Amino acid sequence: MNFWKDLEGPIFALAPMEDATETVFRELVAATASPGRLHVLFTEFMSVDGFLHERGHLRVSERLLVNREEREVLERSGIKLVAQIWGSDPEKFHRATRKIAEEHRFDGIDINMGCPVKKIIKKGGCSMLIATPGLAREIVAATREASSLPVSVKTRIGIREAITEEWIGQLLEEQPAAITVHGRTQKMMSEGTADWNEVAKASRLRDQMKSETLILGNGDVMSYGEGLQKAADYSADGIMVGRGIFANPAFFSTPETLDTETRLRLLRQHITRFQETWEGKKNYAILKRFFKIYANSFPGASDFRARLMESLDYEGGLSVLREFESS
Repeated sequence: MNFWKDLEGPIFALAPMEDATETVFRELVAATASPGRLHVLFTEFMSVDGFLHERGHLRVSERLLVNREEREVLERSGIKLVAQIWGSDPEKFHRATRKIAEEHRFDGIDINMGCPVKKIIKKGGCSMLIATPGLAREIVAATREASSLPVSVKTRIGIREAITEEWIGQLLEEQPAAITVHGRTQKMMSEGTADWNEVAKASRLRDQMKSETLILGNGDVMSYGEGLQKAADYSADGIMVGRGIFANPAFFSTPETLDTETRLRLLRQHITRFQETWEGKKNYAILKRFFKIYANSFPGASDFRARLMESLDYEGGLSVLREFESS
């Protein structure tokens, strides 16, 4: 059931992003992608503690929601969907993975060992696991043992300084299906320039260890062509795209541009589908981070975007859209 082995490289994946890669946005990205250009999608990261909590379970498990429209796009396109989880207790990883495998339809499990947010790392999870490689290995092993789903890891190159070979070497011992290496340290957060030489180090180490684990690179990839070049230059099996999708919603499309009509159609679809899926559960304001990717690159886009940002609810946003279309 290891779908990673069946993908034709270089593999392209959309990164898991908080308040971004929920089911509606994933659906739109997948539906816009040209055949063969996007291979893997990830959920927002989900706490295993919250998922297993008796009272908090329902709210936390919303991160695993796959609406009907997204499921149809995935089945039609063959794009794989992976649930990303985080925590610091191997036993909870085991239980959560087993529960996900039994109750949901995902193609794999990804362990977040990369998030640098302070309130997260204070709990010993995500990128803080780089400082406790023994625990990290226990978590990978426990997750792999819980189901037949392939297990991958997304991580960084160190805490304050790069220790790529030492750290990735530890992870490779547990034989995950794939490791995504974000070329920044925890301390760097999203600042500075991602160091792709560290991605190359991870690939070389994998080869030296004769491991079958795939190595994906992540960081500052702003176009599909750039991703192809980085995969070739740094011996990566694939590329994970994060902020690049916000710069260009047609990142995975051919051609990599959208005309005004298509941008407005996607905006309407995003607002409408988000309302249908999340009204009463998620704040409308979450949508505002997406307005800039649609209201862009056409005459009047700046003023249109400003008016969208001032809207207070779904009808307000759709009203601004209708007024612009009729002007």
